[in-house]
Amino acid sequence: MAFRSLALPALALAAGLALGPGAAMAETIRYGLNWLPQAEHCGFYEAQEKGLYKAAGLDVTIEPGGPDRNVPLMVSAGQLDLGMGSSFTTLNLLKEGIAAQTVAAFFQKDPQTLVAHAGEGVETLEDAKGKAVMIAKFSQYEFWQFLKTKYGFRDEDLRPYTYSAAPFLADPKAIQQGYVTEDALLLGKELPQPPVVILLADYGYQNYATTVFGTKAYLESHADAVKAFLRATAEGYAACIAGDYQAAMKAVLAANPDHSEELFHFKMKQMIERGLVLSGDAESGGLGAMSDARWKDFFDTMVASGVYDASLDYKAAYSLDYLPK
Repeated sequence: MAFRSLALPALALAAGLALGPGAAMAETIRYGLNWLPQAEHCGFYEAQEKGLYKAAGLDVTIEPGGPDRNVPLMVSAGQLDLGMGSSFTTLNLLKEGIAAQTVAAFFQKDPQTLVAHAGEGVETLEDAKGKAVMIAKFSQYEFWQFLKTKYGFRDEDLRPYTYSAAPFLADPKAIQQGYVTEDALLLGKELPQPPVVILLADYGYQNYATTVFGTKAYLESHADAVKAFLRATAEGYAACIAGDYQAAMKAVLAANPDHSEELFHFKMKQMIERGLVLSGDAESGGLGAMSDARWKDFFDTMVASGVYDASLDYKAAYSLDYLPK
């Protein structure tokens, strides 16, 4: 198991960076995160803070996300050049007639989980079937459909999830959605025992996460810059999962003061030990890699779930042409 080594000189060469008096101006890229800065975004901040983007001839602005920022809409409108999403993002845009493509996935495993109390008989995904589960409205159109199609979960077992842990903490029988990068730490502090954390990706949930996507028009007209951006970001993630993430952590904590150093270290531990970044396609294709086979598997599952019509040209929602070779 190994990731590609991406040296700075190669990055500079790939971007056509000229050194000396005649150096070309850096190409600007505005990249929109899917949420407030956090450890999951480590590779982008590491690339920024270590000068990897600059060495690749890029002037990158990392724009935080949040509840009031619709990144797919902003990318479609040209307010952002590239954005962070998931496999759903460009399939949804395609469904709406917007030509956009996912070009890399830096999380091979979606960190989405189901969380249960310890000692209550729920240890696996199969154990949770038939029990009440708190799921947010938005998620009911995404991973819940996978649970229904592949594992026989039923809509009658749905309970509302409002992004508050209070109902879960108050009921030992409760099950709710969560994220593997924070469940055990944050919920564990409020419980007598750490909760049971069930990572959906380990049960066949094939959604790519922490992706890079853009409109087809932007990608085609800025192909070299996009390729350089992906190479530098892959180098950033390689450093992070090797344990060299101090620069990224400093930048994230400065941009998001509510994110503690303790949580950052915990998230990184989960990302490394659970193989969120380095597993699946990344093991053979390098960090950020995707494959036709996995896109097809994901799409077929979502068609069977009724999320997408089989006539949708899912291959138009992604491109493998920009990934580091």
